[in-house]
Amino acid sequence: QVQLVESGGGSVQAGGSLRLSCKASGYTYSRRCMGWFRQAPGKEREEVATIYTGTGAPYYADSVKGRFTISQDNAENTLYLQMISLKPEDTATYYCATAGPAYSERWCRFQDHYNPWGQGTQVTVSS
Repeated sequence: QVQLVESGGGSVQAGGSLRLSCKASGYTYSRRCMGWFRQAPGKEREEVATIYTGTGAPYYADSVKGRFTISQDNAENTLYLQMISLKPEDTATYYCATAGPAYSERWCRFQDHYNPWGQGTQVTVSS
């Protein structure tokens, strides 16, 4: 059974940086999707950045391109999200999730494919 534990959230001022970590255990499938999602109060959960391990190609939401970087340390089974130039609109609860077996990068675009999800970590950016 896959388990995900996130850490690294916090409160920063606009323009600041944070790095989120997601420690994973219990993987079964080598080809899978790994991703970060976020949900702000009153809004739907949205995809932030994901990786399809079959190709290693990352995907970023337009709102975070150039500011966020998703990466993974396979030896440590840890997924990261480096966030720079943070904006107040980045304020949300951030979740990591995995989906597997995965078949394509496009397959990783569907949130319904992701299970399990981490417990979430809060990111608050003040202006």
